[in-house]
Amino acid sequence: MANILVVDDELGIRDLLSEILNDEGHTVEVAENAAQARAARLRERPDLVLLDIWMPDTDGVTLLKEWSATGLLTMPVIMMSGHATIDTAVEATRIGALAFLEKPITLQKLLKAVEQGLARGSKRPSAPPVPSVQLRPVDGLFQVGESARSAAESPLDQGPQVSQTFLLDKPLREGRDEYEKAYFEFHLAKENGSMTRVAEKTGLERTHLYRKLKQLGVDLSRGKRA
Repeated sequence: MANILVVDDELGIRDLLSEILNDEGHTVEVAENAAQARAARLRERPDLVLLDIWMPDTDGVTLLKEWSATGLLTMPVIMMSGHATIDTAVEATRIGALAFLEKPITLQKLLKAVEQGLARGSKRPSAPPVPSVQLRPVDGLFQVGESARSAAESPLDQGPQVSQTFLLDKPLREGRDEYEKAYFEFHLAKENGSMTRVAEKTGLERTHLYRKLKQLGVDLSRGKRA
């Protein structure tokens, strides 16, 4: 799952791409012009950008050049257009765009381009290590740092034990998914794998709960083994 920025001046295109990508489990930020795209790029630090070429204020190729010149082209960018020439597509690729999608964009081409873009982005050199927070759920409450270690040694610490490290320097959706996965694994272990009791504890319907656990990659047999 990734944080994807969609930049297009057409509302219908933004809504369509957002719906498709959200269904795939991604977090989507939208921008209708270059000004909004600049702000979103700095605010959200997207893992991938879908960038329209023809926009009213600043065209996509110019924005791509700007990001490249200022060192902000650190994520894969896929250009989109229904009127671009081959020369424009070649120029965008030369500047640093990963691919070019011609409108109307088919679902298959979109998902394939996004998959390739995210795979390419994951191969970029990793950043220096950043501080992490050790969170450990004890009786449903997360304890931090030294408190977590103390709780591990406490005879009053009962129930399933789950340890998890959450890195803070990452997209919000990715960090939230890691927390949610640890949260559900904790409750599965505590309720011995009973989906009914986990649904009651978490306030989710069983169908929604199953879908959520599958999306997060939670091992449903883990609670029963514990």
